[in-house]
Amino acid sequence: MDLKVFSLEGKVALVTGASKGLGRAMSRGLAKAGADLALVARNEEDLRDTQAEMESLGQKARFFTSDILERNRVQETVSQVLNEFGKIDILVNNAGVNVRKPALELTEQEWDWVIDTNLKGYFLMTQAVAPHMIANKYGKIINMASILGTIALPSQLAYCSSKGGIMQMTKVMAVEWAQHNITVNAIGPTYFDTPLVQPVKNDPERYQFIVNRTPMGRFGRPEELEGVVVFLASSASDFITGQTIFVDGGWTVY
Repeated sequence: MDLKVFSLEGKVALVTGASKGLGRAMSRGLAKAGADLALVARNEEDLRDTQAEMESLGQKARFFTSDILERNRVQETVSQVLNEFGKIDILVNNAGVNVRKPALELTEQEWDWVIDTNLKGYFLMTQAVAPHMIANKYGKIINMASILGTIALPSQLAYCSSKGGIMQMTKVMAVEWAQHNITVNAIGPTYFDTPLVQPVKNDPERYQFIVNRTPMGRFGRPEELEGVVVFLASSASDFITGQTIFVDGGWTVY
């Protein structure tokens, strides 16, 4: 096999939640593989830092501040990306939030915030990008799911529900758009060492539970998502669609 199938040279990737954490790590992997980056998030300062890093890797990178919960802003952002780059080959839906509370303590507002950000936001962004991909008869859509889309943990009702929804949304989109040469897959990470899970790391009991429950005995490192996102974004995965690849140190094995 020619390893050039993993190259993303000449491709344009739009990444949401790109300003930090796993979004920034995946953007880095895509840039290393040769993709140009449209970086989308709400925090302009962090986006500028991410843009500078991607440009230091030799790729074109532009940032776009947006709110993925507002349909008009999402449509406007996608139009701006297309005006700047001319196309979108790869979409990585990554923006996400979490509220850790027992089910009976979770407020309606907190439920809505998590479900809307983690699920509706992916729907709105994908619905805005997919027509362009359909017209081009090509596209790679990658959704950020989680091991919590398939397992359950206490105080994670809204988050687990949203991630399970993402896995099912991925399957339906894959079935509908396969005829247009568009693949839709998801990545299901375990706990990775990012700001989002800092409260968990600060809780010795919860931290030890996660480490003990993970066969590899540790949290994931952000850079360990680079390989899987490049694989799913490249032609190496052209016959894979509707799947969730778990990057979890073995958690979901048993």
